[in-house]
Amino acid sequence: MATVQGSNGRIEIFEDFFGGEDIVANTAATRSFGGSGLRVLGQGIAETDSGITVGETDGNNGVGILTTTDEANHSCGVATSQGFVVGKMGTIVAEARVRLPAIANREVFFGFSDVNTDTVSLEDDVFHGNGTTITLTASDGAGFLFCSELTDSADWHGIYAGGTTTGETTSTSVDLDDIAVAGEFQILRLEIAENGTCRWYIDGELKQTKTGAVSTTVDLACQLVVETKTASALTMDVDYFYVSAARDFTI
Repeated sequence: MATVQGSNGRIEIFEDFFGGEDIVANTAATRSFGGSGLRVLGQGIAETDSGITVGETDGNNGVGILTTTDEANHSCGVATSQGFVVGKMGTIVAEARVRLPAIANREVFFGFSDVNTDTVSLEDDVFHGNGTTITLTASDGAGFLFCSELTDSADWHGIYAGGTTTGETTSTSVDLDDIAVAGEFQILRLEIAENGTCRWYIDGELKQTKTGAVSTTVDLACQLVVETKTASALTMDVDYFYVSAARDFTI
């Protein structure tokens, strides 16, 4: 039987952080956020000081404030389900407008990975930077990594794993040469083609292209996570979170 395709050929997930919020005092290990289909996750969100508040920033836009608990290597983030397969659903696009209030003592990841547990930690489970080394704990994925523990502690890095091109573990080889400026919003955009080729954009400028960067067959989740590297609660502001992919009509 031939594959029948409907008129709704793309999946789109968009969260504007304009309404609804995750109560910080909520102690559930994971919970849904708003009506966009995202969920809140991370190591430490079951604590009463971690979660996502929503409000106006500078008088405009709804902005989500992701807040970690006050323990090192604990995180807070939003994520989709693990339902994206590059070879069947590309080109996949993920975009977020983010702002770091400060760049010290924190690690941030935005992109896709095959690790999507309730208590996900960047350092222990997904991707992590230290010195000039990128640790690719997750088997598959790609995205933007910022880490104050890297030698180049102010730049975004474009990391990847699981594709036909071996994931790069030397940070200088994936340094996007774009500084995360404290207090300023930046637009991060990742495009993944059906063949696993990835393109990283910051504020509309193409920063890196890698052929065969990710697996075309592994189930991936889109995630935006901030993690504190010290015993203090830290935050990240998110103006919006967007994911678009072709619908898989073969299932």
